[in-house]
Amino acid sequence: MPALTPEDWTVLARLEPVVDPAGERPVATVTTAPRGVEGEGFPVRRAFAGLSLAALDPFVHMDQMGEVDYAPGEPKGTPWHPHRGFETVTYMIDGTFQHQDSHGGGGLITNGSTQWMTAGQGILHIETPPEALVESGGLFHGIQLWVNLPAKDKMIPPAYQSLEAEDVALVASPDAASLVRVVAGAVGHHRGPGSTHTPVTMAHVTLTPGAELDLPWDPGFNALVYVLAGRGSVGSERRPVATGQLASFGRGRWLRLGADIAPDGPDGRLEVLVLGGRRIGEPVEHYGPFVMNTRAEIVQALEDYQKGRLGVIPPGALMPHVARAARDGDGR
Repeated sequence: MPALTPEDWTVLARLEPVVDPAGERPVATVTTAPRGVEGEGFPVRRAFAGLSLAALDPFVHMDQMGEVDYAPGEPKGTPWHPHRGFETVTYMIDGTFQHQDSHGGGGLITNGSTQWMTAGQGILHIETPPEALVESGGLFHGIQLWVNLPAKDKMIPPAYQSLEAEDVALVASPDAASLVRVVAGAVGHHRGPGSTHTPVTMAHVTLTPGAELDLPWDPGFNALVYVLAGRGSVGSERRPVATGQLASFGRGRWLRLGADIAPDGPDGRLEVLVLGGRRIGEPVEHYGPFVMNTRAEIVQALEDYQKGRLGVIPPGALMPHVARAARDGDGR
């Protein structure tokens, strides 16, 4: 799992040790993500299945894309499609994805990079593997997260942030046995590069086999831990978790993560995505690619999309690449 992983963690800034035993967040639930397909048919795990929108607030949806090792011609993405009323976050762990949108944003998302798109009042975009990856095949692994916007911000102008891997804040645990990559928000005194309309924290944490990490967490945020790879435990009660499972936590000022001693996977490390945000506490109407507050607003979003008010596909736009073998098979 490449992401952004320096060889020597002992030279990194360190988290302050947690000295507040009474402030630990209890484990509330552990759920398992069902498998599905998205876009043109790439495999995903529906990470938030089993939790209510109230428990997830301010998050709405998350897919783990892959981990899959594609054969030549197999990589797939999503065609052009609309969004309104929230922010989409694409974090690439392994592989590459291309992005383009109708507001002028775009680029190549590679190992450890993040694309943070504010759909706001409306935008069209596409995410698709580049031509070289479609032709050669290869490893693909990433996360797509939807972050809600409060009613007052749902119709703000669209925006795009490209957060490169080298911009991410890298922090080691006090014993340097765990690595925390802060993409947005703050963990302790360490802040990531992402700028968010809704106050959230997003961090990718790696624990070496047998490591235990007490992670400080904003007491005003909820706390969700999704296992990207490996096996371990959450909470002082050491509740077991494994790839594709999501743990939610109650209130407190820190949470505990542990990696199994026995190796599971290529290097035995536990890889988790830790998320939290300030509750918006507003009604949510979620229909397809739109996240609004009322059904009437969803109907308006559909009408605006049909009339081209959410944007238009630009001339010479990026389109999904069809592998040469498939084209030859079609006689073209």
